[in-house]
This record gives sequence, C-alpha cells and structure tokens, in this order.
Amino acid sequence: MSDFLAAEDRALLERHGLATFDALWAKQLDAVDEPNTSGSGWSSVFRLELDGHGYYLKRQSNYLTRSLHRPFGEPSFSREFRNISRYRKLGIPALQAAFYGERKVAGEYRAMLLTRALDGWNDLDSLLEEWPQLSDAQHRAILQACGQLARHLHSVGQVHGCFYPKHIFLQATGDGYAAQLIDLEKTRPLLFGWRDRVKDLEPLLRRAGQWSDDDVRQLLAAYLDQPEDSGLVSSWLQKLTARRSHKENR
Repeated sequence: MSDFLAAEDRALLERHGLATFDALWAKQLDAVDEPNTSGSGWSSVFRLELDGHGYYLKRQSNYLTRSLHRPFGEPSFSREFRNISRYRKLGIPALQAAFYGERKVAGEYRAMLLTRALDGWNDLDSLLEEWPQLSDAQHRAILQACGQLARHLHSVGQVHGCFYPKHIFLQATGDGYAAQLIDLEKTRPLLFGWRDRVKDLEPLLRRAGQWSDDDVRQLLAAYLDQPEDSGLVSSWLQKLTARRSHKENR
C-alpha cells in the first residue's frame, strides 16, 4: 500500500519537512494521553500544530486487529483510514485524513494516521453537559443536526457502530448546527434494515440521558424526515425504547 498524502495538506507538510512517513514518525511530540497496549504492540496519539493548523498524529507499532478478511492481522489504523476514505467518497461528514502510511521494519509493523483536528467544533458530550443552559432553539438545532447526520449515514448503507455523543462533533452555523463523525473504526455496511438502524441509534439515546421523549421525537423526526407527531416517529420511539430497556436489564 502506498502512502496517502492529501492534496490540501501537501504544501503545509512539505514546508515543515513532514510530508514523508519517516519524518512524521521521527517528529518529537507530546502524547495527548496514555498509549494503548496489546501484547508487544502499542498505539498512541499526539497533537501537531503547524502554522495555526491543528492535527492529530496517531502512531502504532505491532498493534493489530484481525478479521475474516485479514486473519493474520493488520494495523487498526488501516481499517480506520479505509473508512475515512469511504465516508469521504459517500459524502458523509466526518474527520479527514491528511496522511496515512504503513511500514514493516525488522519485524515491526508500523502504521501512522494524521487527521485534521476539529478545532472550533464541540463533541455532543460537552453540549449535553450544558443542555439545561442552552435555549430551546439550540436544542432543536442540535437534535435536527444529529438526526440528519444519522439519516445521511444510513441512507448510503453504512452503520457507524459507535454512534455515541463523544463521537459526534457539532459546530454552530448561521442557521443551526453542522455535525460530523469521528472514530470510524467499527463502521460496517448496513445489512439488516431497520434492525441495524435501531442498533446503531440506540446507544446515542441511552447515553444522552438529558434528552426527554420530546427531544428524542425531534431527533427521530429529522432522522425519518417526518412530522414529530407522525405514527412512524412513534413506532421508532417504541423500537428504540424496547431495545434500551433490553440493554439496561441485561
């Protein structure tokens, strides 16, 4: 697999001598959190600032994930990068990759993914903490943005697999909110109709405890492109409530 370097980021990375795998791997940076480890492997995330542009640089070594298609394993970033590329092709709003590359060096399997930071965006988790202080108009705009994002995702046949508040990022616009997704590693095709869709949506509602039934109706109305008092919205609310009860009582 050849290295990926986004055309939009090439000039900036070249200007700083960071347009190659080796240069990015060697760049000294402070990790943003403790590295993940698995056996002899590790995976870590770093913040990179270049001329006022923010990035997150992810490096991993021998940190492999296995699947039926890749029984001997591949870097988990490889799957994430494929999904980032798929989302971009399908027009699903999501984080963007600036660089991706893999290397095998003396028995070590390295992978590296550079993504543009979502500076100026807030994750839904942080907005939920402020929910009581937000206006009704802000509530409605946020719920509509989340519902429309889920509708777009599912309408092009994708399931996020981790549709949680911390993975939905929002930015206020002139007339509402824009929304996009991060953490695409568990994305897969939507295969089982409404069951897959309910399974994807329910974790969001379970984690957004601040939302009332009326709030959920607003989100579902945007998701289904139906009036809030429609029978279809009521039917979906029942499906989601039933799955939530089942998950909480396990």
